[in-house]
Amino acid sequence: MNDCPMCQRWDADADLRIVEMTHSYALLNRDQFFPGYTLLLTKKHATELFHLDRLVRSELMEEVSRVAQALYRTYSPAKINYELLGNMVPHIHWHIVPRFASEPLWPRPIWAEPHNELILAPDEYQQRITAIRSVLA
Repeated sequence: MNDCPMCQRWDADADLRIVEMTHSYALLNRDQFFPGYTLLLTKKHATELFHLDRLVRSELMEEVSRVAQALYRTYSPAKINYELLGNMVPHIHWHIVPRFASEPLWPRPIWAEPHNELILAPDEYQQRITAIRSVLA
C-alpha cells in the first residue's frame, strides 16, 4: 500500500534493519530510550491478525517470539513487552520492548508518560543491531 508508512519502513529505515524473515521485518526503533526497542512489521499489508491465513499467522507469531527471545538474550531484561495496536498506523506491527526494573517508567506501559527520545550515533545503532543479530543466528 503506497501511503502506508509501515509498508515503506524497511526501505526508509535501512540503517535500522535487524533481520528479514519469511513474513516480517525487524528493525531497531530509532528512539532507544528503552534499550533494544524493536519494531516487527508484516511484509504483507494487513490491519488485523485474522486477515492472515492460519499458517501465516502461526509462522508470524514464531517470528515475533524469535525476535523477543533474541532481545531477551541480548539485554537480560526483567520482562519483554509486546504491543500490537494499529490505531495510529493500521498495519500489523509489534513494538517489542525489553523492560528493566531500573527504568523510570517501570512497571507502567511505555506510553504512560512522555519521555525524551534517545537518538544514538550511527555506530551505536550498528552495535545494538550486531548484538541482536549474533543471537538470532
